[in-house]
Amino acid sequence: MTKRPDVTVVIAVYNTMPYLTECLNSLVGQSIGLDRLEIVAVDDGSTDTSGQELDRFAERYPGTVKVMHQANSGGPAAPSNRALDAATGRFVYFIGSDDYLGEEALERMVAYADEHGSDVVVGKMVGTNGRYVHQKLYAESDPDISLYRSALPFTLANTKLFRRALVEEHKLRFPEDLPVGSDQPFTIEACVRARKISVLADYTYYYAVKRGDASNITYRADHLARLRCTARIMEHAAGLIPAGPDRDAVFKRHFEWELSKLLQKDFPRLDTDTRRKVCEGIAALLDAYFTDGLRDRTGVVRRVRFGLAWRGAVDELSRALSDEAEHGTPPFLLEDGRAFAAYPGFRDSAVGLPDHFYEVLGEGVAGRLAKHTRLESAEWEQEGEDLALALTVRIGVVGDTASAVVVPAQGAMPASADKPGARRLPGDVRRPDAVGSFVREAAPDGRGTLLTARVPVRPGTVKRGLRVYVDVAGSTYEIPVRADGTAMPLARRWGRTEPHRASVNVNSKGRLVLTTAPLWEPETGAFSRLRSKMSRPKRK
Repeated sequence: MTKRPDVTVVIAVYNTMPYLTECLNSLVGQSIGLDRLEIVAVDDGSTDTSGQELDRFAERYPGTVKVMHQANSGGPAAPSNRALDAATGRFVYFIGSDDYLGEEALERMVAYADEHGSDVVVGKMVGTNGRYVHQKLYAESDPDISLYRSALPFTLANTKLFRRALVEEHKLRFPEDLPVGSDQPFTIEACVRARKISVLADYTYYYAVKRGDASNITYRADHLARLRCTARIMEHAAGLIPAGPDRDAVFKRHFEWELSKLLQKDFPRLDTDTRRKVCEGIAALLDAYFTDGLRDRTGVVRRVRFGLAWRGAVDELSRALSDEAEHGTPPFLLEDGRAFAAYPGFRDSAVGLPDHFYEVLGEGVAGRLAKHTRLESAEWEQEGEDLALALTVRIGVVGDTASAVVVPAQGAMPASADKPGARRLPGDVRRPDAVGSFVREAAPDGRGTLLTARVPVRPGTVKRGLRVYVDVAGSTYEIPVRADGTAMPLARRWGRTEPHRASVNVNSKGRLVLTTAPLWEPETGAFSRLRSKMSRPKRK
């Protein structure tokens, strides 16, 4: 009696040479051993040499590799279903025919499933050749994760280990009429019905390859096809998961990923009818599934795009996307302690989109403030022995800007602020006192406020970073002044009784720094030694 394999690997193949060879080699070389492995590959009408390569491996590994050939079906669902029908392993694993596995992948996953009674095991996946793979799920291994309280909804590909008894008990198969995302209904239902889902992050199990010709079907599908597929996926999931926080946790992925991708910089280039249909389709999904909780947890950039689509404001949406592509995100409008992103359609009665779609709720503020804050000009102003640095800084806010000041702050910013270039001050941190005078006026182009500051320069040996402090949406933000590419004034000597040198420079991070130092030290220092040397008699 032939022993049943521990795992069946399913491969749907269509024109993936030469990637297919590496995929197959990674499978037959698995540490689990050929006697515990079954590979079922279905050639979906390939027109390159993929079919011949499968036959070559089947001939070389007759007890392990099984190959079927069929006419092209248009997607991976039909060949995957046919392979599932032929599978005999205790577990089934799906792999893209242009991807490959780590050598110990199957052995490790099967052992973990057996140890913990897992119905689904997700092994760490990485992207190669520039392929993006969401990594949050792989922070650590966990034998029992929740679909609703983990990053699993952002990892819904079928490239996982599934207990085949679960698959057959619930008759799980792939919908064959979805050109994109046909693995999601399968994966979502398997995870909903699984007794236990595990994640393994201790090893690289799966290498997802981005093909050089970008011919993966996901990259080729048009906006309306992707919209139809996403609607079907969400409808299927809604039939499995009752309305509430659990469903929101899954649909957060579809709003942030699939639907958001339909409203990007290529949207304005679509023809008028397609843009209208995309907006209508997204509006229907918003009405059905975009709860208040999801709305408030969605960043303002996406929230405004969804809102404009929901209201059928196609022209305003196109303008918002075009303006953002050319100029970046609009400045924040500060008003009575609240902040709004002033995108097209804001408070436009013809659009009728409520203010809360435009309200900034704390997300991404530090990074956007840093990006929109930079030096416009700098020059010295001197009256007698008094020296001041006159700066004009553009900041990405308009409206109630009375809190905005420029301060020469001593000490480096915390390392956590280095990447975004700004930080929200913790509640127990007091902002430095403002010094000097300030004039605030709207930038001529309407994109931000010009903050003109006259900062007194004090004697001493000091190096200080020039930073803007401004209150946005109930928090105070510290923003270093970026000055890369801006002409700096020449260093200035000032002071008769205490001569000093003052300079303003750009540091290695592109930030503005004010430095002062005495021109000589007191009598006990360098000046005293120099005078002593000059007073010695010359040798004859």
